[in-house]
Amino acid sequence: MKIIVNLDVMLAKRKMSLTQLAQQVGITMANLSILKTGKAKAIRFSTLAAICAALDCQPGDILEYQN
Repeated sequence: MKIIVNLDVMLAKRKMSLTQLAQQVGITMANLSILKTGKAKAIRFSTLAAICAALDCQPGDILEYQN
């Protein structure tokens, strides 16, 4: 099972930097970077919801399952 994080794609589509997203969501750059690189083991729904709100997208736009 492999979950792909497409955060960089959504940031590019919204023309937003990682720093801007971190400020809007209230998460550290280090934690956001771990998520962006796909090294995160978990994400809180509240964090995912805040990211989706900031990027005006759905969770499925950020997370993808690959078999």
